Amino acid sequence: MPGGYRIWDDRGRGWWGDLYELCPDDLLVELNGQADQARIAAMLKYRRTQKR
Repeated sequence: MPGGYRIWDDRGRGWWGDLYELCPDDLLVELNGQADQARIAAMLKYRRTQKR
């Protein structure tokens, strides 16, 4: 997606996490699969550290 992407939270009815330039495949697989919140949070935390 041009400009990046964000994760939409249907339960919270809002954006979740930061704006990312590239879509990490492992995160996309987890979101479309089991959607384990702890694993997703760990992936997003790792991505945030990579941005710095």
